[in-house]
Amino acid sequence: MFESLFQSFTETADPSQGGARLGLLREELRKRGLQGFIVPRADEQQNEYVPPGAERLAWLTGFTGSAGLAIVLGDRAGVFIDGRYTIQVREQVDVRVFTPVAIAQTSPEAWIEAHASKAERIGYDPALHTPGQVRRLKEAATNAGAVLVGVEDNPLDAVWADRPQAPLAPVRLHPKRFAGENAARKLKRIGEALTRVDGLVVSDPHAVAWAFNIRGQDVAHTPLPLAFALIAKGRRPVLYVEPRKLDAAVRAALESLADIAEPAQLARDLATMGEEGLRLRFDASTASAKLVHALEGAGGTADLGVDPIALMKARKNSAELKGARAAHLRDGVAMTRFLAWFAQASKGGKLTEIAAAQALETFRRETGKLKDVSFPSISGAGPNSALPHYRVSEASNRTIAKGMFLIDSGAQYEDGTTDITRTLAVGRPSAEMRDRFTRVLKGHIAIARAIFPKGTSGAQIDALARVPLWQAGLDFDHGTGHGVGSYLSVHEGPQRISKMGMTALEPGMILSNEPGYYKAGAWGIRIENLIVVQKAYVNGAERDMLDFETLTLAPIDLALVDVKLLSVEEKSWLNAYHARARKELSPLLDAPTKRWLKEATVKI
Repeated sequence: MFESLFQSFTETADPSQGGARLGLLREELRKRGLQGFIVPRADEQQNEYVPPGAERLAWLTGFTGSAGLAIVLGDRAGVFIDGRYTIQVREQVDVRVFTPVAIAQTSPEAWIEAHASKAERIGYDPALHTPGQVRRLKEAATNAGAVLVGVEDNPLDAVWADRPQAPLAPVRLHPKRFAGENAARKLKRIGEALTRVDGLVVSDPHAVAWAFNIRGQDVAHTPLPLAFALIAKGRRPVLYVEPRKLDAAVRAALESLADIAEPAQLARDLATMGEEGLRLRFDASTASAKLVHALEGAGGTADLGVDPIALMKARKNSAELKGARAAHLRDGVAMTRFLAWFAQASKGGKLTEIAAAQALETFRRETGKLKDVSFPSISGAGPNSALPHYRVSEASNRTIAKGMFLIDSGAQYEDGTTDITRTLAVGRPSAEMRDRFTRVLKGHIAIARAIFPKGTSGAQIDALARVPLWQAGLDFDHGTGHGVGSYLSVHEGPQRISKMGMTALEPGMILSNEPGYYKAGAWGIRIENLIVVQKAYVNGAERDMLDFETLTLAPIDLALVDVKLLSVEEKSWLNAYHARARKELSPLLDAPTKRWLKEATVKI
């Protein structure tokens, strides 16, 4: 899977073609009376992972990051990236024709205001932008004296001669033993939540998958069928999905719940509902401007906000939690086998980042249950481990030498989604490495041990993970934790532990617990387990209290722990965690790995 993923990116992205492809696009723009065009890294549903035919940014520029944007004008072109991709963009893009722009310093809107010419017509594809994005871009163009113009069909597609066809992976029913609730009941609950609108346009395919208990394989790493839905009061739900993805049994099951229509029909149905003067809720983060315009242009009202399915999906039920625990036990076995293997394989000084990632995937595949990795593994040695979102390539692949190695990876199993990071010492770690690692561990334990009142948000507990680092004048620049789906996206909202995490944490929500520290150009540290919110029982409590159950089971490298920095409570937590991992994993391991695990989890 790792090799096939790497190939899929290199086939689409070719930086050596950047100048030629930019020339083709500019010529097409001239034919259409446009002087510029905006190319987001997005599909029609704002997915994190998009099908090959939606990798327009990669095809044009060579840049394969998971977030980005290109703006092409008549005399210049910029590629906008965030801090994760500062190095990657210069490795992948021909900087003679595309100028990398750090979005934290210069927003696309500010760049347009600075560089667009008066009366310049800048095109955009309304299917690939949300209404909020369009509003900001249009304001910037106006400020520059230019005009933002929506196009009927994407000019880049017209010059992408070998553009891949839309995916047609079969839709599968997600069994109730994993979902825990039938789709009819879910659809009823969704309808009951629509109190101030006439209906809901479900544009997030994760929400569609959850509501109808279906899964697919239209994009990498997340088992999504690319589909839309319309759930309106007093009407039968409509599922908009390519009919060739449905076999007879799946179609029959879905037709018992909803009408089936092709995705292209959604805009026409919205126009009809607009003529009726209806008010529909659109998910502000995933609905395209094209769909909103279809309703509003016909006289309807778009209510932009949060899809109510997001919170329903975030609260895992008992069956989903049972599956998550089974998935993490299985994944813990694979991870422990990898860690035992790595302890020997790294001694020769020849192991590479790619080889390590491939080995871990092999151990997961040997469970017999792996559907896919939940994201491309972050396998970083030395200075590469200091890049929080590093993606190894043939060009960047390092030999794992003495120092630090970080492996952040996850799996998709039918009963659950996993995500785990371990930082490993290769050779004897320095005192500074042990100090920083232990401070990260203290923050990790603080989250794992937290007890908090009902109604507490992730933003309110985020600081717990940072205090040990703050005390040494240190910090990390990413959130402490993201939400995780149930055999869906490894990055799920609205729940998260971060400075921006305003959603109250509720029982059943699964999140990551992953504080870190990164010494630029040297090494990086992250310790990640998945946790689930649960009710806490506190003697004498005057309020309803919550805490976390840790789902992930795999040893934490004791060679990097400075025991003198841990409190009695912290040592107790670490010993208890390791004792639990040893007890639950050992019966499922071969004898040599069992012996290694016993040594790796010795009481401190």
